[in-house]
Order: sequence, then C-alpha cells, then structure tokens
Amino acid sequence: MAYTLTEVKTPEDARTFLHLPVDLYKNDPYWIRPLDKDVESVFDPDKNKFFRHGTCIRWLLYDNEEVIGRVAAFVDEKTARNNTQPTGGMGFFECINHQEAANKLFDACKNWLKEQGMEAMDGPINFGDRDRFWGLLIEGFMPQNYGVPYNFPYYRSLFEHYGFKNYFEQYTYYRPINAYGMDPSIRNKAERLAKNPEYKFRCISKKALDKYASDFRTVYNQAWTKHSGVKPISALHARALLISFKPILDKRLMWFAYHEGEPIGFFLMIPEINQWVKSLNGKMDLFAKIKFWLLKKFKPCTTAFGLIFGVVPAYQGKGVEGGMIIAFEKIALSRGFPYKDLEMNWIGDFNPSMMKLVAQVGARIIKTHVTYRLIFDPEKPFERAKKL
Repeated sequence: MAYTLTEVKTPEDARTFLHLPVDLYKNDPYWIRPLDKDVESVFDPDKNKFFRHGTCIRWLLYDNEEVIGRVAAFVDEKTARNNTQPTGGMGFFECINHQEAANKLFDACKNWLKEQGMEAMDGPINFGDRDRFWGLLIEGFMPQNYGVPYNFPYYRSLFEHYGFKNYFEQYTYYRPINAYGMDPSIRNKAERLAKNPEYKFRCISKKALDKYASDFRTVYNQAWTKHSGVKPISALHARALLISFKPILDKRLMWFAYHEGEPIGFFLMIPEINQWVKSLNGKMDLFAKIKFWLLKKFKPCTTAFGLIFGVVPAYQGKGVEGGMIIAFEKIALSRGFPYKDLEMNWIGDFNPSMMKLVAQVGARIIKTHVTYRLIFDPEKPFERAKKL
C-alpha cells in the first residue's frame, strides 16, 4: 500500500476530516454522527479556549487517492507537565482495520509530540474538557450519549498492538428511572434528611439561572477542585455553562440541595439529545434547527443523561446524594414523565468512592471506555492513574 500523510490545512481538508467517519460507519447501526460544529470547534482558536495555552495539529492518511484514516495531536501546556513525564494527547482517530495504517497515524502523533518536548501521549482524548470526545470504547457497543465517542471494536487492537497501555477506564452507569435499587442505608439517611427543615431540595428555575449558576459554582469549587487537574470555575464560566443548556433545559432534571439556605449539592441532568441528533446528519443549519425543534416538541426524549454530580465535602455521606435522588423520584414517578432511563457521564476507575456511590443508588456499568497512555521511552516505567 502507498500511504501518504497530509496535514489538514485547507477547508477542503477539514471537510474530508469530518466526512471520513461517515464513510467508515455507513453500515454500522450504532454510530451516531456528531454535529460537525462540535468537532470543528475543537480546532478553531476562536472557539476553543485551550489554544490560549496549547497547540494542535491534525492529519489525513491516504492510500493512493483514497482517504483511509485521520488523527489529531495536541499539547495543553497547563496539564502536560502535571505528570511524571511531560504528556501530550492524541484523538479523533479513525482508521481502516489495518495495523500498518494505524501505525502511520500513531507515529505522526508521537513524532510531533516529541518535537513539542513531550515524553508520552494519552489517547484517544480531546483537545478540551473531559466531558467530550474522551476515551476508546471497549465494551457496550450501542448508540452512545451526546459527545461520547463510539468506535469499531478493532480499534482496541490497533492501539494495544502499537504499545498503548490502559491508563484508566471510564464507566458509563445506567439506572432505570423507576427502579427502587437504592441501598437501604443511603435511602434511610436521605429520608431522615428530607424530614429535617434545615435541608431543602429543589429543581432549577429558568427564571433564576444567575442564582443557580452561582450556587453551582459554590458547590463545584468545593467538591471538585480537590481532584487533580480540576481547576476552579469562574462566575462567568458557570453562568455560560447553564446558559448553554437553556435550549434543551428541562427543570425537572436539574436538582440542588441546600442547608439553611446555603448550596451544598447539585445533580445536573439533561435530555439525551443524541436521540434527536441522530436524525440531523451532523448538521445544525436552519433546516436542521427546525427539525431539531420539531423532534424536541413531538418526539420526547426517553433517556436522561447525568452530566455532573457534586456535594460539598463537609456534607458527603450524610444523605444529601440520596436526598436529591428521592426529590427527583417524586417527579420522575409521576404520570406522564417522559424519561424512562438514566445514564450518567463517565466515572474513572481512579475514583472508587464515586463508583461506590453510584452503585449504592442502584446504577450499573453498561459502557466502558479506556484512556490509553504511551510512554515514548520503553525503559521508563508505566503507571496507571492514581486513585483519588
């Protein structure tokens, strides 16, 4: 085979980068085409804040005139050196089932990252936050959630034969909405808390998004910034996040917990919009927006997707987690509630306490992704992600 690697530079190259998966997955019933704008925004310095402290490159792989692969590599200077060795990233990998072709793409990433001073690479990951385009699917080959990667089963072999090793696993948890599988100890604590007038559980209000953005920030900055690589969220960022949900926001899916009026927890869910996105063929032009609105209005989503969950450390283990779920259940079990299933954004195997918690509220793993790491110097030891 006559392989040629070409850097993505022109608008035509970018269109080819977007369209390759369409050809590869045309006979796969589970693949849902991501929105083109979501993929392209990753590589747009005007839209991706990570360009302020990072850089990226992407390539197309040709066999004569036929495009057979693509990949991107990137360096985030803010996180690259938070490792035993400087570590870059690669992602948006797509390739035919041929190890030599995959190796050409992996080599391009490795060599470019070495030029940037990196000594390892993680992948497949995103040049951005971990909630999008992160990990390689190895179990649970079914339609994925919005922003969650899907790939062929053979990709695992391509990565592992090249030398990538399992850095951490990412688990998507599932729970039927009407299940009563919560651990009795969690439910008992939650029910006691619900009877205490000092504690309140309420769903979000679209008319008070600024207030809830502030409450979200308060909890997030206490609950999440203790984790490695997680930075405090600004008031502007928190507000922008909630505003971005407004077109699909269902107040019944976003819950906050308070103690004597102070925010102490949140559980944010959204409709699983891939149930609608799958009909848009990657587009979000005027016609697609109208179609999306009609689907949203006349074809209710049946799955809720848990985006993020947090409880202020001082209140963890006191029943706040279960209290929010019980408050949600009172609405969720009412007649006419459209959502039947709940899937939760991935939890890493480096976070056993969170894994234990979601299991205690009756959820089970249905999908597994892997974040791989490749150490460039084979003489250096490989270590899995440290437990929190």
